[in-house]
Amino acid sequence: MRNITLDDVARKAGVSRATASRVVNDYPHVSDRVRQKVLQVIEELDYNPNAAARSLASRRTGNIGFVIPNSLHSFFTDPYFPRLIEGILHSCNENDYTLSLFVFQTPEMEARLLPRLTRGGLVDGIIVQATAMDDNALRKIAAGRVPFVVAGRPIGFSDCSYIDVDNVRGAYQAVAHLIRNGRRRIATVSGPLNTAVGVDRLEGYQKALHDRGLELDDALIENGDFTKESGYYATQRLLARVPNLDAIFAASDMMAVGVLQALREHGRRVPDDVAVVGYDDIPPAQMSEPPLTTVRQPIQRFGFLAMEILLDIIANGAKPPRQVVLETELIIRQSCGSG
Repeated sequence: MRNITLDDVARKAGVSRATASRVVNDYPHVSDRVRQKVLQVIEELDYNPNAAARSLASRRTGNIGFVIPNSLHSFFTDPYFPRLIEGILHSCNENDYTLSLFVFQTPEMEARLLPRLTRGGLVDGIIVQATAMDDNALRKIAAGRVPFVVAGRPIGFSDCSYIDVDNVRGAYQAVAHLIRNGRRRIATVSGPLNTAVGVDRLEGYQKALHDRGLELDDALIENGDFTKESGYYATQRLLARVPNLDAIFAASDMMAVGVLQALREHGRRVPDDVAVVGYDDIPPAQMSEPPLTTVRQPIQRFGFLAMEILLDIIANGAKPPRQVVLETELIIRQSCGSG
């Protein structure tokens, strides 16, 4: 028996081959009546050329999209993201899904591709990386047809599903450890304060100081953007303003690496003169000189669970929202003087 072709489907459905192809590939600009007729013929003829065609009856693509909005500039330089993707891929492989990466490097690219992604038919679900509170990508994804989960607590979307770590508690543990080791002039290089992660880690820093009766001094706070360069330049500004500081809590390990470089250039010994603690526990934390005390978050597990949550939403609907917060762990090494 010969194989059924797309021409056979088009002929039996009474449409052109181009229209049948648009239905097979789930392109827009096909009426619901015509689409349903072609899908019915596909089922009747058991048209089955590839995995995409096999998925039409269930309206599933077998693809998951991981979206990096254009406002996130550190994707290609931060070792956090390969570990996160590794966790997502683990779950994808276990559940026979393919992961598609959408990195919107410009606003124009985002504006062009997001509508295709959110109207359905391209992916079965979306994991979107949380970024700034005014980010347009998350707003469009939330208004679209495709199930989604946010990697990181989003600001302004309290009723959506997300996974995060307890950033307030993690930062609190880091700063409390510095205080227990006798540090009193503790500065911080925060993350961007238009993101939940930046706000939460700054809150943990401030709460630890407050609970132990230390002054909350704005001169000891500098903002960064999670890059090594921002940590370096923030430390330059801190040292110029507060030359007698004796510890720095950086809200990411990449910023902490920049902190260490700036301190070396200023002749400050770590940890003798200035103790340093980071956040994430990515490979550069272990390889820095000295090795970095840091707050470990379970990055690979985070990615795996983000995918598992998304699969639950795909199967059972978005309500009620799933909101999962994971614990962190303080990893003590030599950079704070007690490794």
